[in-house]
Amino acid sequence: MRFSLRDYQKKAIHAVLQQRREGYRRLLVCLPTGAGKTVIFSELCRLATRDVLVLAHREELLAQAKNKIEGMTEGAALVDIEQGEHTASEQSNVVVASIRSLRTERLEKLKKSKDFGLIIYDECHHAAAEDNMRVLRELGCFDADWDGTLLGFTATTTRGDGIGLGEVFELIAYERSVVDMIKEQYLVPLRGYRINTAVDLYNIIGDSQADLEEHLDIESRNALVARSIQELARDRRTIVFCVSVHHALNLGKSLNALGIPTGVIYGAMPKDKRVETLRLFREEKLLALTNVGVLTEGFDDPGVSCIAMARPTKSESLYAQCIGRGARLAPGKTDCIILDFVDLSDLSLVNLPSLLGLPKDLNLQGAEATEAIDLYRQLRFDFPGFEAEAGEITLSEIKHRAESFDPLTMELHPDITAITGNGWFSLGKKGLALFYFQRDGSLQKAEIIQKGKKKSDRYHVLMDGTCKAKFSKIISAVEAVDYEIERMGPIPSRTARDDADWRIEEPNLDLIHALSNLHPPRRAQTISDALGYLCFAQHHTRSKRH
Repeated sequence: MRFSLRDYQKKAIHAVLQQRREGYRRLLVCLPTGAGKTVIFSELCRLATRDVLVLAHREELLAQAKNKIEGMTEGAALVDIEQGEHTASEQSNVVVASIRSLRTERLEKLKKSKDFGLIIYDECHHAAAEDNMRVLRELGCFDADWDGTLLGFTATTTRGDGIGLGEVFELIAYERSVVDMIKEQYLVPLRGYRINTAVDLYNIIGDSQADLEEHLDIESRNALVARSIQELARDRRTIVFCVSVHHALNLGKSLNALGIPTGVIYGAMPKDKRVETLRLFREEKLLALTNVGVLTEGFDDPGVSCIAMARPTKSESLYAQCIGRGARLAPGKTDCIILDFVDLSDLSLVNLPSLLGLPKDLNLQGAEATEAIDLYRQLRFDFPGFEAEAGEITLSEIKHRAESFDPLTMELHPDITAITGNGWFSLGKKGLALFYFQRDGSLQKAEIIQKGKKKSDRYHVLMDGTCKAKFSKIISAVEAVDYEIERMGPIPSRTARDDADWRIEEPNLDLIHALSNLHPPRRAQTISDALGYLCFAQHHTRSKRH
């Protein structure tokens, strides 16, 4: 049965074909889990005039891709699998292959029997791994005279090891974010809950499974996870992501002890037992599944409406894959709740707010993530320069702090106040600014703006808008500016001081008028405050996002 293409799927196909016509050969399509990537590349298989090779990593992905392509092309494509002992038939024009099975000798035989004009790489965020790169090189994808197309599909362009996909693909032909897809009602709304644990991860370095298991697979934490699922998920079908097999087994016991019928899925599990467990879950004879790395890719069960992240991760790609398991549309399904279990840690761990560009310590308290994004963007537009401070915070607390935000109350770092007596003021994350007068009575401005990408030139010194020097440390920049102002003579030096008399004079009508036009409007009692507000607004003005 052929699927009807959604509008964005048509746009993705059009973008790929257009970029190929423009000469690009290695293209990337980035769509969130649940957006129907397989539908898109199935249509491309139907349109292909030469043989197609589909690369995948998991056994489940191979079978899913074969079935979807056969259904979409209505028999026009002869699809076969190349994996293990099974070899694709000579008659097939679409080969779905396990990339791990493509040893050099086997790949050479496959190339001799097929004329691959299109290579589709599913879940291609794995592509930069060395052995996967070997396969792509042996297929000729990086040869100057290669006349084929490599098309990668993924839900994220980031890898857990930090290696970028820019080494593999030339450009992103088409992408849509999970927020876009939710707003367009192609995915269900996500509601987030933050559950704090008492587990201390401060001494853990990296993502060592053994270290994480030792700290996370403990009775008190498992009991907290189980109770939270019982209270918040209720009768929702739930997938729980764990750090190890023992963790999954023990957490499964905790859930079953609370009367939540739970199964366990892991990689080394016998295939027939895994299939049976998934069947019971789909039939709702099991309400929860604990798993270890098995249900992150290729698992398609739209009825799942709760994801419990019982394991921490620093990988945005892994986190996006996990929560994507609950984002698909299904009859009667109105949303999916995400339970983030937050341990004590100074690691840069991913959660639902951080994935979506919200403050990482935000407790959504069950609010819809897209509504929270809209509110946060509006607050940052209405109150330029406002940033939520570190530490757990709710949306209502952010709103209250934003509405009472005054940029002139931001204090300078003690290291700066220790070396200068001049009237520097903070521009927030942007940097610092200082006003003073020249000998001719003209008002001058010195700014230290954080904008360089390299550590050696991170801080740019601007004198009346012109860049004069670059520094690696802001303290060095402050010292340099203070030194230059001192060299200019007594008037610049004296008027730059924090206690200069002119700073406490009342603002004139021009300044008052300019303050009234700010967003939000400001009032100032002194010239110094008025100039501070205006300078801050200059660096924090935002264009409104829709």
